[in-house]
Amino acid sequence: MGSLIHNNGICPEPEPGTGGWGIQIVESEMKNTQSGAYLTWEDIGVTVSSSNWSVGKEQILTGVTGYAKPGEIVAIMGPSGCGKSTLLDSLAGRLASNIRRSTGRILINGRKQRLTYGTMSYMAQEQVLTWTLTVKETVYYSAELQLPKSMPKSEKRQRADRIIREMGLQDSLNTRIGGWGIKGLSGGQRRRLSICLELLTHPKILLLDEPTSGLDSASSFYVMNQIVKLTQEYQMTVLTAIHQPSSQVFGLFNNLCLLSLGKAVYFGPTFAANQFFAVNGFPCPDLQNPADHYLMTINTDFNEDTVGGKILVEKVIEELAASYKSSNIYKKVRSDIDTLCGVEGDIIEKRGSMQANFITQCLVLTERSFINMYRDLGYYWLRLGIYIGLGSALGTLFYQIGLGFDSVNARISMLMFVSTFLTLLAIGGFPSFVEEMKVFQLERLNGHYGVGSFVVSHTISSTPYLLVISLIPGAIAYSLVGLQREPRLFIYFSLVVFVSMLLVEGLMMLVAAVVPNLLMGIISGAGIVGLMILGAGFFRLPNDLPYFFWKYPLYYISLHSALHIETGVSKWIDLGILFGMAVAYRIILFCAIKATERVRPIIKAFISKSTFGN
Repeated sequence: MGSLIHNNGICPEPEPGTGGWGIQIVESEMKNTQSGAYLTWEDIGVTVSSSNWSVGKEQILTGVTGYAKPGEIVAIMGPSGCGKSTLLDSLAGRLASNIRRSTGRILINGRKQRLTYGTMSYMAQEQVLTWTLTVKETVYYSAELQLPKSMPKSEKRQRADRIIREMGLQDSLNTRIGGWGIKGLSGGQRRRLSICLELLTHPKILLLDEPTSGLDSASSFYVMNQIVKLTQEYQMTVLTAIHQPSSQVFGLFNNLCLLSLGKAVYFGPTFAANQFFAVNGFPCPDLQNPADHYLMTINTDFNEDTVGGKILVEKVIEELAASYKSSNIYKKVRSDIDTLCGVEGDIIEKRGSMQANFITQCLVLTERSFINMYRDLGYYWLRLGIYIGLGSALGTLFYQIGLGFDSVNARISMLMFVSTFLTLLAIGGFPSFVEEMKVFQLERLNGHYGVGSFVVSHTISSTPYLLVISLIPGAIAYSLVGLQREPRLFIYFSLVVFVSMLLVEGLMMLVAAVVPNLLMGIISGAGIVGLMILGAGFFRLPNDLPYFFWKYPLYYISLHSALHIETGVSKWIDLGILFGMAVAYRIILFCAIKATERVRPIIKAFISKSTFGN
């Protein structure tokens, strides 16, 4: 690169005794290698639509430019709301539906590539973890899913143990993550655990959003220092949005991207930022953390400059941004980007073929899900207790109703209650379904496993619990009511209750996949089951149901008991149809998730075009 003398007069002094600090930067060859990914972004502009369409749109990012190279870490800093997370979302291709990248281009190794699953890891601000698992279980299961199928299990465990030690979690191996009022890991420990999961595969590109939040200064340094070592060892390209790092942590970064009001105030070598601010009239006081000084200078939460002047902060930001655009640092950044983009490098290949196969994914996910269901009291155990209570209440209410003609109505009422209200209580597990869907969606985005593995594993792991909560309460109610004692009739009764539970469980998972919001999902699920109960042929006989909607199709897709049954049809055929419906709901769940993945970008593009169009 040679010596940089800025147009605005910046000429930093070298570090005493070394001569290598300051603006003197040695030109280095930037050759794309097969082991790394060179990420560049130019003139990125991002807009968000207002909730009130009449207001229009708001600019979040404007003309942000930079690059990241293998073996180096780029720190993205700025006040709250300046666009740090939005920039990471843009680079990862994970912008929300109401946010649109309006300008700019993003290239990898000089190519416009779509990041395939397994080539990039992104740790977002929100921590999404299975709260019933321990640290060791979480990392081990993730290693089984992510690491190559050719790697022996012992090596996978060794890598997992190493990552756990490097993140300082070796003393919390058997501590559960915790949640829902149960004490577990601290916020900082959870964040370190999330970093562990993203570092397992040593991805080509690693994006970290606030990796040191909740950590003390010492823990922040040790965590970031380990990330630096792994970045250099495995030539990863790392970008991290970080909020007010200590001076020790700040010194670990290679390049600094400083944002404010959605604009790039500075992008370039970390060591050159100090002189940049000094030349523009904002020198960093002696013995003060440079990162603190930069953030105080460009903080927009207060109306006046926090370093003592009367200049409005917005004006300061405008002047700094303009000064940066006229500096040789900016020109060198553009030159470096042109060099990186001038020659197309290697295509980042999909690493999915190196992952665990379908059978292994199903086995691992089934075991993990089974443990989660066992430890989460609200998943099935609470329902089991309620079902036992209701079964006992039902048995005492209809105790020994006998075999006379007057018992027919009582039997119908009892069976209808079993097939409706008990299945309706499956909605009680909806919060757990939503949490499981959140974990799946995050792991799916990072390419840990496929949709089919998730659907199959959840079905297998939930089946034993559904069988238990069907048999025990069913047996209590069956015996107390005094229904027919023949074993084959009890088996049929139990199978009907079980398959009804299985069917409603699939329906609730389908609702959780389509309507991930907890409150909306519970209301939607209750509404759907309520409609099925109304159209089941009990409250109004099947022949009396209105043909439109209630008879066709609701009566035929309802899983509940019905009257006016044709005596010539075997009851086992009806049971087989129920099993077929249970399988169909799981297939629909698979298709719904796949369709959501494919349709969501189309809907997002349509919303963006409608909202952001002139």
